[in-house]
Amino acid sequence: MSASIRTAIVEDDDELRELIRRRLERSGDMQVVRTFSSGDDFLDTMDSLDLHVVLMDINMPGRNGIETVRAAKQRKPGVQYLMLTIFENPAYIFDALCAGATGYLLKSTPSEELLDAVRDIHRGGSPMNSAIARMVVNSLQIETQQRINDDQLSEREKQVLDGLAAGLQYKEIASKLELSTETVRVHVRRIYSKLQVGGRMEALRKVYPRGA
Repeated sequence: MSASIRTAIVEDDDELRELIRRRLERSGDMQVVRTFSSGDDFLDTMDSLDLHVVLMDINMPGRNGIETVRAAKQRKPGVQYLMLTIFENPAYIFDALCAGATGYLLKSTPSEELLDAVRDIHRGGSPMNSAIARMVVNSLQIETQQRINDDQLSEREKQVLDGLAAGLQYKEIASKLELSTETVRVHVRRIYSKLQVGGRMEALRKVYPRGA
């Protein structure tokens, strides 16, 4: 069995927080190090914790989840934050991503999809619900082509980037473009290099700045 993914949960609803904890603990490859009922409590304790992934609510008493992620990222930039919320508003999504969140899921996400998202974010991915991904893509379509210099990315790289923006996994992009998964990985590395970014969300934020 692979090493445990060390997680924390920040959620003000006691029942939901316990439900998420049980889901993660039953996965077999995840450990819930600590749970918190507020962002302020998490920030007070986070420096003493060795974490990989934090599942973060947005609407909480005191400091909200987006503000919490922004503050936490400055202190421990290597920890990944997965927003788990009821909000589908693009403004919340972009604010969360700009604050440093790496993924964004709805609380209605099925258990297996949630677990896969935690694994994905731990491996360097940026998971989003398909509904959230479509919303992001729709909100970014204005001026999309103008924001990518024709001489910056090749046509194939643009196609791969479109797949990333749609929330597709590498194997799904490979199937759609009739490429091998490894070829997609090579294109993704080139995209990140050309855009001078470190991951999917950073690339999308750079290509499609908020306000597009």
